[in-house]
Amino acid sequence: MKTEDLIPTSEICNSHGIDFSLINSFQDFDLIEVITVKENAYIKTAELPKLEQILHFHKELKINLEGIDVIINLLERVNHIQTELNLIKNRLTLYEEL
Repeated sequence: MKTEDLIPTSEICNSHGIDFSLINSFQDFDLIEVITVKENAYIKTAELPKLEQILHFHKELKINLEGIDVIINLLERVNHIQTELNLIKNRLTLYEEL
């Protein structure tokens, strides 16, 4: 994996004013994936929006990690269902045009 696709966790912690232990807690709940390269911890840039959403739930809304886990799983299910619904709508439109 290219390191340009990774953001150092120290940079994230500094910019958000959080401790690295919080990042570890998120990883322990499988909310995010922390990658270690040469003893430095990183997060994939693609996971940054998810991490910021998790931080918002935790810091601003005061939701505990168990609650965040449930919310994230439900949001992923809703997104999956929405994708399936869009596919079905497209198929239906195709058949209606025949």
